[in-house]
Amino acid sequence: MHPERPVELTAVFSKVLIANRGEIAVRVIRACKELGVGTVAVYSELDRDALHVRLADEAFALGGQTAAESYLNTEAILDAITRSGAEAVHPGYGFFSENADFARAINDMGVTFIGPKPEAIEVMGDKISAREAAEKVGVEGVPGTTDLITDPQQVRDFGAEHGYPIAIKAAYGGGGRGMKVVESEDAIEAQIESAQREALAYFARDEIYMERYLTKPRHVEVQVMADSHGTVVYLGTRDCSAQRRHQKLIEEAPAPGIADDILAAMGADACKVAVGCDYQNAGTVEFLYEDGAYYYLEMNTRLQVEHPASELVCDIDLVETQLRVAAGEPLGFTQDDVTIRGHAIEVRINAEDVAGGAFLPSPGPLTALTPPDGYGVRWDAGYLAGDEISQFYDNLVGKLICWGKDRDTAIARTIRALEELVVEGVATTIPADLAILRHPDFAAIEHSTKWVETVLDLTELGGSAPAADTDETEPKVRRDVDVEVNGKRFSVAMWVPESAMAAPSGGSGARKAPKRSSSGGGAAAAGSGQIAAPMQGTVVKVNVEVGDSVSPGETVFVLEAMKMENNVESDVEGEVAEVRHAAGDSVGGGDVIVVITPAGA
Repeated sequence: MHPERPVELTAVFSKVLIANRGEIAVRVIRACKELGVGTVAVYSELDRDALHVRLADEAFALGGQTAAESYLNTEAILDAITRSGAEAVHPGYGFFSENADFARAINDMGVTFIGPKPEAIEVMGDKISAREAAEKVGVEGVPGTTDLITDPQQVRDFGAEHGYPIAIKAAYGGGGRGMKVVESEDAIEAQIESAQREALAYFARDEIYMERYLTKPRHVEVQVMADSHGTVVYLGTRDCSAQRRHQKLIEEAPAPGIADDILAAMGADACKVAVGCDYQNAGTVEFLYEDGAYYYLEMNTRLQVEHPASELVCDIDLVETQLRVAAGEPLGFTQDDVTIRGHAIEVRINAEDVAGGAFLPSPGPLTALTPPDGYGVRWDAGYLAGDEISQFYDNLVGKLICWGKDRDTAIARTIRALEELVVEGVATTIPADLAILRHPDFAAIEHSTKWVETVLDLTELGGSAPAADTDETEPKVRRDVDVEVNGKRFSVAMWVPESAMAAPSGGSGARKAPKRSSSGGGAAAAGSGQIAAPMQGTVVKVNVEVGDSVSPGETVFVLEAMKMENNVESDVEGEVAEVRHAAGDSVGGGDVIVVITPAGA
């Protein structure tokens, strides 16, 4: 599709700094190398030997361990840009990718930000002004409010007018982070607090707003690309409806089962939104689709995690195109030149224990990682065997993307590739991915954004939290996933019972386990009252005090791991006897946080 172009961009960029880590940093580094452009990595203390650091031509330490101390440390990144002499910065996704102040600071240095103008990021980064901008060009969103939530009464008033459920969302976020669903008036305060904590942790801002939460929508997004010469095109659509916790598990391109005229209208509207904010470079306009109607949701002013699915059906390298557009080149093609070929499915392989549908973070070392191969199979990852998935960062191990001549072929090829994929040392979402792809609802395109959590039966998949040992002098919380690599013993940060240790042949990394107790993933053992952390993480809130009465299923504390909050519930009715940790404490998986004396004991 592209006209003849020079192989190298070194006349404009001799060196690009990638202000990110993991899979997306690796993806950008590889694209730069293919274009003859030098690459600069940045890294935290924990990522000193990470794959993106090993692949880059140069690397600069940011210091710190957490994202806030490293990849969200503006001063450290700007210093790395200066010291490296990089002429351009690619932000990847997450972190500073949608931060207008960061983009402006880079431009002020005389360095090119590989993305849209700061002004466009500002308009679209604030989801409220983004709604207003879309409405100005005639693109309507889901019923909601453009006012920031400053008082729970605002949510009560909105619920009285529009009903429940209500979606509370981070005004400066995306990807499901900082989004909470209020099912009833009783949950308003708790969900506001949780949304603000997640938003602050992931985006460094805690402003939130609300809108109507559709009951059975599909999540459809449009990939757009715009140059600095006035050309704006859309590169087909993607369906991202297979989600849990409002975060995507499986994406596919193009969006199936929607009339061509509706898809074309979505594409046209996406271009309107981009033109309306003077957009340049790659972006994604997201819609919710339900009963033949679609609603504008938001615009992500960056490259999406699921961009490879679009690449395979459009035959366009989006990262290369980003680099060329940032260098001032015209796109070199128009909307009429864009054709969709076949069907692609992308599966995010996350380090999470499916745990009967709880999807508990599972950080730890990757003792084995063998990707699949074959016609139409692609593997994008930021890790190799021996690398470690840290609790401090996103838990994406890698992305499996499969192309087929049609959707049925793509599904069959993806299932085959997942069965070949070997991931050991951490629990993964592979069992859930296979359950989705094999389900008749998915084949019939009858799933929605809530389908995984409300319809799909995952009760027999994944592990559960181990029984906590009441003898503090001899804890046994890590015994069931101890592994040896070259004779050295490692303990991963996620546990399953000894009975669940045997992985099935085929090496998917899935572990069969007893059915989870109804009390939730945080219960240490059924009816024990020893309420333990189900994984390594940080206590963000303790809901009980010594002497409080609690009921089974009541949340006693909230644990944050891998940027996700997990409500940990009581497994008994009784009285709180001990609270061993406070908000802000770092704890290991299996550490007892709250001790409850069962009623009648």
